Amino acid sequence: MEAGQEVTYDVAVIGSGPGGYVAAIRAQQHGLKTVCIEKERLGGVCLNWGCIPSKALLKAAEHWIFVKEEAAEFGITVGDASVDFAKVVARSRKIADQSERGVRSLFKKYGVTSLAGTARILGPGRVAVEGSGGLTTVNAKHVIVATGARARQIPSVPVDGERVLTYREAITLDRCPESVIVLGSGAIGCEFAWFYSAFGAKVTIVEGVDRIVPLEDHEVSEELARAFRKRGIDIVTGKFVKQVARDGADGAERGVIVSLADGTELRAAYCLSSLGVQPNSAGIGLETVGAVIGKGGFVDHDRDFRCGAQTWVIGDVAGPPALAHTAYAEAHVCVDRIAGKHVADVDYDNMPAATYCQPQIASVGLTEQEAKRRGLSFTVGKFPFAANGKARGTGHTGGFVKVLVGTKYGEILGAHIIGHDASELLPDFVMARGAEVTAEHFLHTVHAHPTLGEAMYEAVAVAINQSCHI
Repeated sequence: MEAGQEVTYDVAVIGSGPGGYVAAIRAQQHGLKTVCIEKERLGGVCLNWGCIPSKALLKAAEHWIFVKEEAAEFGITVGDASVDFAKVVARSRKIADQSERGVRSLFKKYGVTSLAGTARILGPGRVAVEGSGGLTTVNAKHVIVATGARARQIPSVPVDGERVLTYREAITLDRCPESVIVLGSGAIGCEFAWFYSAFGAKVTIVEGVDRIVPLEDHEVSEELARAFRKRGIDIVTGKFVKQVARDGADGAERGVIVSLADGTELRAAYCLSSLGVQPNSAGIGLETVGAVIGKGGFVDHDRDFRCGAQTWVIGDVAGPPALAHTAYAEAHVCVDRIAGKHVADVDYDNMPAATYCQPQIASVGLTEQEAKRRGLSFTVGKFPFAANGKARGTGHTGGFVKVLVGTKYGEILGAHIIGHDASELLPDFVMARGAEVTAEHFLHTVHAHPTLGEAMYEAVAVAINQSCHI
């Protein structure tokens, strides 16, 4: 497409992250002529600076731990081993490049037009795109805003991209810090903390509330804290950050000083700020279509994701949870409804979540604490991986599966897994909850032996007093 022209489409999608590129492809599948506008790299943060390249880094760390700490237990002798950290990062960048090419290939396959540039909504159905070749005006019956979010920044933690970093800078840092203070213990914070620790960095996590991964079940938080401390990761909870400053007042560059509200000072070579995300909703012309930017900068919308005249919004910019698979789901529902299809609402109560450090965390539904707060009657089933034959064989016996089962109807209220590669087990529980499978019916599904999935079966069995293995 040439810049400096006016073009017409059925659907214009602003942003090509997980929500945007799926929305564009889905619209084209419905026979709607579609353009996807992206100012950086196709695939957005997830494919280029988040979900995908970070998993490549984490896998490298896992291999290094095996070589350094676990191989001998399996009878494998490893000679002198070393890490080329720059190559570890280079591999993750290569995979990010492959992901971007994958989106470009999908666009070509389905006939989606890609337009590079910065978009601004001019009014209902009109978008101006400023690219390297000038201005292009896009006319569209439907405009879908999928501009995502960026790392949340606060004045007391001034990110400089050199010593005070966000995930964006950390994902491409080609040397392992000798020490790092991680602010926040959500998925990003815990994943980077574990990654750097695996390669020898001295890591300290600072979390303002009283436990790490605070959105997870309390027992899961406790188990991860034990595993992290065993790895030598320091954890400071219940203390908020007052200020972060560069440590070099005397002219000697030593890194950063993190001052906590109680007067404690922590020093490290680097600081990683992982204090959540802020939506990319400002400055894109949403006011011209009557859209309302609500609390936290998220764009208000209805159940169809309509936010204004001829305008829809999906993904991180539409509100939490800021998860790629949430954006996928919203993209499908939004576009299907634009196309006149009758589809169910996105089921946010059955939205899975995962944290990919080791041990991994995977969860869906209510925590035990939330179920109690709601006054629900339920039983708890818990099965340790130490009692699972496959886990013992692989050498990863830490963690457990925990399930909440409603007393009256036997429904699965929530499931929480912490253990090696726990995220790979979660889909069974997500599907069971979505299909309203009861605990009794869950046990009618035979799980292959030996598999880690048997721990899920056993946890449900424990909840209704039918387990024969614990």
